[in-house]
Amino acid sequence: MTFSMIKQIIVAGLIIVIGLTGVGLAWADEGPPLGPRTIVVALDGTGDFQSLQEAVDAARKGDTVFVKAGQYAQDVTIHSKERIKFVGAGVDQVTILGRDIVVGALHVGKWPYGATDIEISDMTINDHGGHAVGLFNGQGLVLRRLTINGMLFSQQVHDVRIEDCRIGGSETTGVQFADSEAVMVGNVIHDNDHGVSIAGKSNVRLERNVITRSLFEAVVVSGHARATIVSNTLVKNGGGVAFLGQSQSDVTGNVVGLNGVGFLIAPSSQTTTSFNSFYNRDGDYLRPGNPNQPAPELRALSDITGDPSFIDPAHDDFRLRLDTPLLKIGRFPYLGALAPAASAVRR
Repeated sequence: MTFSMIKQIIVAGLIIVIGLTGVGLAWADEGPPLGPRTIVVALDGTGDFQSLQEAVDAARKGDTVFVKAGQYAQDVTIHSKERIKFVGAGVDQVTILGRDIVVGALHVGKWPYGATDIEISDMTINDHGGHAVGLFNGQGLVLRRLTINGMLFSQQVHDVRIEDCRIGGSETTGVQFADSEAVMVGNVIHDNDHGVSIAGKSNVRLERNVITRSLFEAVVVSGHARATIVSNTLVKNGGGVAFLGQSQSDVTGNVVGLNGVGFLIAPSSQTTTSFNSFYNRDGDYLRPGNPNQPAPELRALSDITGDPSFIDPAHDDFRLRLDTPLLKIGRFPYLGALAPAASAVRR
């Protein structure tokens, strides 16, 4: 082999080595996959987007869409997304108003597309065209620290948690569940025709909510729905709870007071009650009829009747006074949603 041939082989080898090294460097330049991002929406152009929908559409798994202060005359639909957060600057700073041609201002999931592990918090959402928020065909949904002025409607959603929200002002129902699975904890639901409707094949737990000033019932459980209603304060409504159809409910530890009636229980339903406090104008237990019929035989032996001793019910302060008779009842340190006034911690 001549010197010239050896030289060519060495040069070719160097080219190959350099080429491979270059490829390796190119791979290194790509770096690890990008981590979660915060995408900012601002009406004044100081964020990444001015459009809520464009920001949500751009979000990837793990991202947070942060909405800066403003009145957003927009609607937004979160669908075909997994594990994103939609967070406002605060309920008193961000309001989603909706837009003219769309019913509702905020939608999570839509047919046939769903949404999974979505968290929405810290903003106000207004009614638009009949409801404010719609949840459809999703799972793992969390709504936290929201003010919802209008109806929250859900259909075929699972593993939903609604907590520390204020929901009111609907001309129909404040919160409507249809064939859904959900937990509601620590909410105030106010000034609706009905407070909460649990229908179809829903399975819903209501715990430590205050439901007040419903024109009709605070809660309606109907169809084949299942409900667990524990430690709620249901006050100043047309009625406390109506148990209808083939529904199944376990109801315990609630304060049901200052309503027209307490519980309306259809014979076709399966309703178990214990350790509830009653203080209503036209009766505590009734059967549906025309008119409804008193049914004192349905009263549980553990029930308590009489004034619950609220701090100031005329001004909607439904905390219990220290002299309330509703302390240390059964397994409950106190009945209802709100701790006695001297307690610094809301349980």
